[in-house]
Amino acid sequence: MKIVLATRNPGKIAELRRILAGFDIVGLEEFPSIGEVAETGVTFEENALLKAHAVAEGSGLPAVADDSGLCVDVLGGMPGVFSARWSGRHGDDQANLSLLLAQVADVPAERLTAHFACAAALALPSGESRVAEGVLPGRLVTTPRGTNGFGYDPILVPDGESRTTAEMSAEEKDAISHRGRAFRALAPLVRELVTTA
Repeated sequence: MKIVLATRNPGKIAELRRILAGFDIVGLEEFPSIGEVAETGVTFEENALLKAHAVAEGSGLPAVADDSGLCVDVLGGMPGVFSARWSGRHGDDQANLSLLLAQVADVPAERLTAHFACAAALALPSGESRVAEGVLPGRLVTTPRGTNGFGYDPILVPDGESRTTAEMSAEEKDAISHRGRAFRALAPLVRELVTTA
């Protein structure tokens, strides 16, 4: 059964192919008529469902999408769903990171608790859907470290670790990441819903 992942990112497609072995995972590059879906939700779950439903409707196939971000406790859980555009420009990782670090510059290290969160959604063309979530708790460091990963990876140290997620290998990060946890939790729901559809 073919499943469309609501992304054009080859890394995300490869990751989902590993998690959903046995399914034919394709990305949006096979559906050029499907444009970007506006993330107008106020939760990760709402945004993931918006994207999954739009892609399922546009492709006529089951679709999987995710939304994720960094939630900082002293900022009331922000940037949250605004993580990718925290500085005002979508996807400007350096500007987002710099703004966040400026906002927490005077916060004592022991108060810099945070977590990465991800909601992964499956939607069928019939409108049926399922959602699974994953969280990676940790703490922030105020000096970015590491060159792997993207976004806020250089400043989050997962609980029980001394390295930031940007200092880990892709395999190490995949094993504990919020996105990996969400997609692994979604996998049995995909098998259940797609094979009975």
